[in-house]
Amino acid sequence: MADRTPPTRTVLNRGYIAAVALELIDRIGLAKFSMRKLGAELGADPMAAYRHFTDQEDLYDGIAELLFDRLDTDSLPWAKGWREVSAAYCERLRDTLLGHPHAVTLFASRPVRSPAAIATGNRMIETLTDDGFTPADALRISRSLREFTVGHALTMAVLTLGADRRSRRPAPTDPAYNLLAEAADGSTPGDHFHPGLQAMMDGFSGGRGRTRGRR
Repeated sequence: MADRTPPTRTVLNRGYIAAVALELIDRIGLAKFSMRKLGAELGADPMAAYRHFTDQEDLYDGIAELLFDRLDTDSLPWAKGWREVSAAYCERLRDTLLGHPHAVTLFASRPVRSPAAIATGNRMIETLTDDGFTPADALRISRSLREFTVGHALTMAVLTLGADRRSRRPAPTDPAYNLLAEAADGSTPGDHFHPGLQAMMDGFSGGRGRTRGRR
């Protein structure tokens, strides 16, 4: 009889646990997720994850960091200037989040302070200041574009996850609604993302050196 290779046991670490947790959330949804179910998915004691994460919120931080890492920000077109790199970053962020609609609220509800996220933020500020923006305006622009993108992803995630629960009420017949319905003909959910992103960047370009923080 041929020798059989003994099965190897996966070494648990923060990255692996976060990846398995994200896959589980993708499959069952965030509302049904629990550390007990994660333990079963890992094939380990439910308390095993607590050797690497202080609590469930810390795990969620790890999942948000994992999602950010998947942006692979080092490969963004940094040499091409702030508009190109900002557009590529926002598109990549949107696509990554929409690939995990159950986890979008998790990402949106917490700051990501991993080394990769901090390094990317610094690099984005440097790119913007190199193109003539003040550091304060560079930060405002970076935050505005990120919030626009995450907000868009939240809206699209709601549409995706709520497709089976949307109202089946017949459309009203008043003229105002008909005009809105006519305007929507030929459009698809999410097709406003690129026009909105470009309009924001056009506005930032036109106000370079003149923008001010407002309450």
